[in-house]
Amino acid sequence: MCGLCYFYLSILTQVSSSTLKVVGFFGHNVTLPCTYDSQTHGVLSFCWGREMVPRYKCADTIVSSEDGAVLVRESPRYQLLGRVTDGDVSLTILDAQWSDAGVYGCRLEIPGWFNDEKVNTDLVMEEAPVEQPVTEDWTLTAAGTQEILATSMTTNVDFGDPTLDISAVSTAEKFKAFLEVGNIGRAVAIFLSAIIIILIFVFRRRFLPKRTLQHPDTSTAENIYEVL
Repeated sequence: MCGLCYFYLSILTQVSSSTLKVVGFFGHNVTLPCTYDSQTHGVLSFCWGREMVPRYKCADTIVSSEDGAVLVRESPRYQLLGRVTDGDVSLTILDAQWSDAGVYGCRLEIPGWFNDEKVNTDLVMEEAPVEQPVTEDWTLTAAGTQEILATSMTTNVDFGDPTLDISAVSTAEKFKAFLEVGNIGRAVAIFLSAIIIILIFVFRRRFLPKRTLQHPDTSTAENIYEVL
């Protein structure tokens, strides 16, 4: 008989639950997920606490909402940045600190007997990774082209002068572009020179033979007059 009572009691007190683990970085925002199907249940009341979700409500409540309206917010660092009306009641902690580490509980109050859902989240705080800027070293060759030497923290231009900043690289790129334009100009000049030479050669071949043919005629006429 006692066993049967215990069985019914366990059914009456049963709620759906899950446990998550989230890693947050010190000084950054961190979001603890908690969602439900708003199309099925509509807008639900919910709460967030700093401990695992108990059998009723939330322990050490930090945020609570009823019918879409926030009733309790322990600190402005606790924000609901998702679409609450669409079922996203995830908790975002702004500027997370080491003291924020620990277990958080989210209870979703689904209408009906013992239908509530609860999500327990273990927040682990870690040091944020250091982001190092990646730049490239450049050198100018004798032909004015650029070559990548290595990846380092600064950008150097090896041109026989001390180290320059990134603006020197921009100048080098402009210089390279200028040289490319100069190469095109030289090619055009060579092409035009070749055309002029060809035209001169054709002109001489067309007009010089006529002049050479005029001299024999003149000599013949003079010889005739001399005979007469």
